[in-house]
Amino acid sequence: MKKLPLKIALLLTVLFASSNLFAQDFQGKAYYISKTTMDMDQFGGQDMTPERKKQIQERMKSFLEKEYTLTFTKSESIYKEEEKLEAPGSGGGRRGFGASLTGGPKYKNIQTKELLQDQEFFGKQFLVKDELKDLEWKMGTETKKIGQYTCFKATATVVPSGISLQSFRGPRGRNQSNNTEKSKDSAKSKEPVAPKTIEVVAWYTPQIPVNQGPDDYWGLPGLILEINADRTTILCTKIVLNPTEKDTIDKPKKGEEVTQAEYTEITTKKMEEMREMYSGRNGRGGGRGRN
Repeated sequence: MKKLPLKIALLLTVLFASSNLFAQDFQGKAYYISKTTMDMDQFGGQDMTPERKKQIQERMKSFLEKEYTLTFTKSESIYKEEEKLEAPGSGGGRRGFGASLTGGPKYKNIQTKELLQDQEFFGKQFLVKDELKDLEWKMGTETKKIGQYTCFKATATVVPSGISLQSFRGPRGRNQSNNTEKSKDSAKSKEPVAPKTIEVVAWYTPQIPVNQGPDDYWGLPGLILEINADRTTILCTKIVLNPTEKDTIDKPKKGEEVTQAEYTEITTKKMEEMREMYSGRNGRGGGRGRN
């Protein structure tokens, strides 16, 4: 009888060892940290000093670095941002803008393929309701440890949904205004950047054999503990299985019901209006913020 390849043998061992834990109805909670880096050149950073760039990145830290919890069963999950108090003088006044770029509680049901998200955008409440889309994962053989869990690598090519800070280019430098070709480029940059395809790298553990994961990610034979997607990294820092007191996984219900495509159209239009307003103000008072 031929011996099984080492990677397959390891996977089968992990699955067998974890099967008893999930033989009955259970609930788990995973804690994640999410960090996003930003290309300052997309926001007029070409004309900024390193000190100014650092100041802006510090002020934006509150919505570039976040903490989330994923409460899950075998079929349902809800992904929520952990609320944090803003420290005095930390630039909390910009929190409203950051919150508008951050999704509210996200509910996924992998049996009914239901996706619901409670989202506030500039003071208006929306309920984004759509079908949970399948991800075409390519399974790898590479492994690594995340905490006490053995994780396997998988990759997928996706088109990001919704909007982000990277969805729009910032205003061009004033020294480019006299160049005809560059002016044409500047005019083009006023349009939202077309959705691009990105490669997502996921690390999942068969030791927790559920098809769940953070944010939009799911569909692997184990809980996803790490995601690397474009400029964002989501990493699990703690897992609690079968807690004594279980949380209720409630579906989001508030807000005007829209599809993801409709919500993206609404928010893209609003962000374009804001970008135009900012560009006009920056042109009239470009000296502000350079001291």
